[in-house]
Amino acid sequence: MRIAVSISPASGSRPIVLLSAAAFCVSSCLRITDPMLPLLAHDFRVSTGAASLVVSAFTLGYSLSQLAFGPIGDRFGKYRVLSIAMALSACAIAAGAAAQSLHQLAALRLLAGITTAGVLSLALAYVGDVVAYEQRQAVLARVLSGQLLGVITGQAVGGILIAFVNWRLVFLLLGGIFACVTVLLWIELNSQRVVRSHRSQSLQPARFVGQYVALLLGRRSRRVLLAIFCEGLLFFGTLAYFAAFLRFRLALDYVRIGMLLGCFGLGGLGYGLGARWIVPALGERRMMMIGGILLFVGLLLLGWAPVWGAEAPVMAGLGFGLYMVHNTLQTNATQLAPEARGAAVSLFNACFFFGQAIGAALIGLAVDRFGYAAVFGVVGVALLALCWWFARAFTP
Repeated sequence: MRIAVSISPASGSRPIVLLSAAAFCVSSCLRITDPMLPLLAHDFRVSTGAASLVVSAFTLGYSLSQLAFGPIGDRFGKYRVLSIAMALSACAIAAGAAAQSLHQLAALRLLAGITTAGVLSLALAYVGDVVAYEQRQAVLARVLSGQLLGVITGQAVGGILIAFVNWRLVFLLLGGIFACVTVLLWIELNSQRVVRSHRSQSLQPARFVGQYVALLLGRRSRRVLLAIFCEGLLFFGTLAYFAAFLRFRLALDYVRIGMLLGCFGLGGLGYGLGARWIVPALGERRMMMIGGILLFVGLLLLGWAPVWGAEAPVMAGLGFGLYMVHNTLQTNATQLAPEARGAAVSLFNACFFFGQAIGAALIGLAVDRFGYAAVFGVVGVALLALCWWFARAFTP
């Protein structure tokens, strides 16, 4: 049985804003090591491909832990569980500053991935609980805006910070931001603005395993999960190497690398701010097709742009196209299983980040063997095919 307390749209806006802040933290944590890879490779005396272990460790822990947090959030309340996860994450992230070897840092990033796994999925599922599907993509875009600001912070601000301070201080600062948002979430949780929704059933592994099996057997859900897995593997696996590419190809300093990576986040933020007009004007089918074209063209241009200034509009176009695609997939995921929304969105995000974990490793091997431009081109073609397949198979 589900128990809920209704709230007015006005009173419900503040919880959504704080969920956006939590999404900001998680995305910052995920992307914070991207601009660090060349520096970590230097400090720990390994190749850039080997340094990507810290990226794979975080995304692997994040993807696997999703499967536990979804049913827990359905049972005890999504807002409460994600607030606890934020508190644990603050400690795990700050501890990264003490790492004395690449493997220690990777282990701490694995732990941070496990603890942060309960945040974004439950935030999206909470929105699914309280917002009708017709308005959901626009509201989810507000949470997405927090995600994108996190991408900008993790990549751009992170890149700028490591040009002036030790990378260990960056982990301490991010842990402090997590702690501040956690306090605000707990204050909000004790107010009357948060919808308290939970299932009275006990947590039995067989029950939520059955939920996941049912999702995997469903034709529609299976294709949504395959699409997000491929997006994570192809694009986000490649995204981890953008900073290293800019450093290698154009010999840029970390400040300019950070600025260019920030353009990617700004492009996505542009979509998030315009989603309320873009969604009704284009519809999901055309959004997927246009997004696929933008990703294909952007990755081709990225690999061959002759000067660093030319990369700025390319990165912005990639951000706009990517989050046009991603938010459409995300919105579909919130409707896969309304009675077990936390579990459904968690499985969706598990596939997404499991794809990233595999992608970061595979793309690293491919880059070492074939070079950046060739890999970017192949990934662009694959993403175009993926987006057009999803558009034709699912959206009206």
